[in-house]
Amino acid sequence: MIRLVLIVFAVLFTTTQSTAQIQLFDGKTLQGWYMDVPDLEKDSSLRKPFVIRDGLLVSLGTPGGHLISEKSYENYVLEFEYRFADKPGNCGVLVHASSPRALYGMFPKSIEVQMMHSNAGDFWCIQEDIQVDDMEKRRGPKENWGVTEGKERRIVNLTDDSEKPLGEWNRMKIKCEGNRITVWVNGDLVNDGYGATAQKGQIALQAEGAEVEFKSLTLTPID
Repeated sequence: MIRLVLIVFAVLFTTTQSTAQIQLFDGKTLQGWYMDVPDLEKDSSLRKPFVIRDGLLVSLGTPGGHLISEKSYENYVLEFEYRFADKPGNCGVLVHASSPRALYGMFPKSIEVQMMHSNAGDFWCIQEDIQVDDMEKRRGPKENWGVTEGKERRIVNLTDDSEKPLGEWNRMKIKCEGNRITVWVNGDLVNDGYGATAQKGQIALQAEGAEVEFKSLTLTPID
């Protein structure tokens, strides 16, 4: 009898966990997302920088812009795999995104988790702010801090060797809980911020110069 109860509990627990997880990418379409690409508004003949290829979500890098989730989220764990498909370069995931084109007429108000090759896990403050330990060591002189153009918006990560060699898949995990954002790359803790000025918002993927492939984008709510 006890064994039967344990089996039933295990099945119910597994079902609950599976139901809670949200697949943000179905491998076939961009359902649940929309593009914000300023240059496309000026010239509709330009290519769209986000496409589906062989079951992967691909940021072609240009023209620059963002793929933004239609829904807003708070208190969650976002996990995905990514790799640079050709040459290394720049890209990022923006969490707690809100007002569009708030910085340089391009970037939505948000906190960026950097994916740029050799810098994965850096924070970039985009009209929102966050704190970390050893703030002046990792962000520079306090008088230069800010969240707007010309200010020191970058907070460097904690490690130098967490990324895999070019061409291999990296796994990034971003935990957003309350005013805290914690980031892991391939299992290594690479950043841990607190006191974030935003605690919910949309999620955005960047097209920022380099071609990047994504797969297995999942979001697990935190109760």
